[in-house]
Amino acid sequence: MSQKIVITGGPGSGKTTLINELIRRKYTCIPEISRKITLQARENGIEYLFLEDPLLFSKLLLEAREKQYLEAKNLDSKSVFFDRALPDIHAYMNYYNTKYPKIYLEKSKKYTYNHIFLLPPWKAIYSTDNERHESYELAVDLYQHLKDAYTDLGYTTIEVPIGTIESRVDFILKKLTIL
Repeated sequence: MSQKIVITGGPGSGKTTLINELIRRKYTCIPEISRKITLQARENGIEYLFLEDPLLFSKLLLEAREKQYLEAKNLDSKSVFFDRALPDIHAYMNYYNTKYPKIYLEKSKKYTYNHIFLLPPWKAIYSTDNERHESYELAVDLYQHLKDAYTDLGYTTIEVPIGTIESRVDFILKKLTIL
């Protein structure tokens, strides 16, 4: 069974760039799914599904991330990197004070990961786009909610230092001793 490694952090902290570098280095990665859900909702006339119906967005995200987790179990790879994971969902809902069913925590406890790498807020690279509407200040607050969500589930998060993409990936790989 492969190691399940999460790359998480607030919006605009460099997660996707980091995942893309891992892919370039031939590591197995599971992409972030929330942008796809947002774009599908937009095609159906809902501009910001997370803001308009946070529980529906979170339900779709939970289903998609659970499916990704289960599919990753069948991959023939020593390590699988996830661009966000199940606990990110309730971390966001906690931040937005959204009440949610127990199933979110239950699934976060059921589907576990081996390592959690947390990317801190980084103002110099932060930007918004059509799918990312959060302010930098909100990204800082979300970072803490993410850290709390993983810690509450018993994980020790490893903060990835700010630096070049190469140095950040090297840091993670050295921590995993798979470099």
